[in-house]
Amino acid sequence: MGYARKVGWVTAGLVIGAGACYCIYRLTRGRKQNKEKMAEGGSGDVDDAGDCSGARYNDWSDDDDDSNESKSIVWYPPWARIGTEAGTRARARARARATRARRAVQKRASPNSDDTVLSPQELQKVLCLVEMSEKPYILEAALIALGNNAAYAFNRDIIRDLGGLPIVAKILNTRDPIVKEKALIVLNNLSVNAENQRRLKVYMNQVCDDTITSRLNSSVQLAGLRLLTNMTVTNEYQHMLANSISDFFRLFSAGNEETKLQVLKLLLNLAENPAMTRELLRAQVPSSLGSLFNKKEDKEVILKLLVIFDNINDNFKWEENEPTQNQFGEDM
Repeated sequence: MGYARKVGWVTAGLVIGAGACYCIYRLTRGRKQNKEKMAEGGSGDVDDAGDCSGARYNDWSDDDDDSNESKSIVWYPPWARIGTEAGTRARARARARATRARRAVQKRASPNSDDTVLSPQELQKVLCLVEMSEKPYILEAALIALGNNAAYAFNRDIIRDLGGLPIVAKILNTRDPIVKEKALIVLNNLSVNAENQRRLKVYMNQVCDDTITSRLNSSVQLAGLRLLTNMTVTNEYQHMLANSISDFFRLFSAGNEETKLQVLKLLLNLAENPAMTRELLRAQVPSSLGSLFNKKEDKEVILKLLVIFDNINDNFKWEENEPTQNQFGEDM
């Protein structure tokens, strides 16, 4: 029995030693292959996201060791969860891919970057991120990059020609308020363009409903009001908001100073159009509106409100006198 036990221990030692040698061999061989790939211009075990067709944007993670305070769980393939060498390498690749993806998007999205103006090819890649990704931080960073570039007149046409308008407008259906706000900002910047306005008009009713039903004084509500204000700079699409004028007066009455000013800018656009006079007069105005003049309200709010009433009054007088003027012209 003693001899058999010794043989067993020797055999176990040989098996363990062979396993350890094999693990060391695989580890050194993997590192050598990575160095060879990097020497040839590759990136070792770190996967390259590439362009739209081959990227897996849904797998990117929020786990950034450098600056992210609220870290979430990185997505790993099932085999990466096993405490093995292969699992360790797979986890490292997943984390490296997530870090590279985030840094690449944030570098392009940073307003303080020296290279914020993207080429058409780069804009196409950012639009692919918006279209394919479901990660909120990826969407937020990509939309910031689009918003910065949409501030330039020449990029508004490029983004439209790349099919960016419906891609960004689709994000309006998200429940994430931060992502939704960034999408509204992009559309707001793109709307400073006649052709873009013509194509964005199909989303005006949705934006109007979302703006009215959003949390009072929220960033989403303010971003929606800014977009609607831009869309009503001309008279062409103002009639689409006719049924919501009473709701805008309600927002004005209940909102804070910033909301009040933004609503007034929108109503001022409508009040400058004689065709919208009757719609404004039909609107149900909260009774609290009259008490604003008795309160210590901001002077800018009072001034804009008086300008709106003055425009409505002038347009109403012009509308009443118009048939008389035409009759005099025909008699003469």
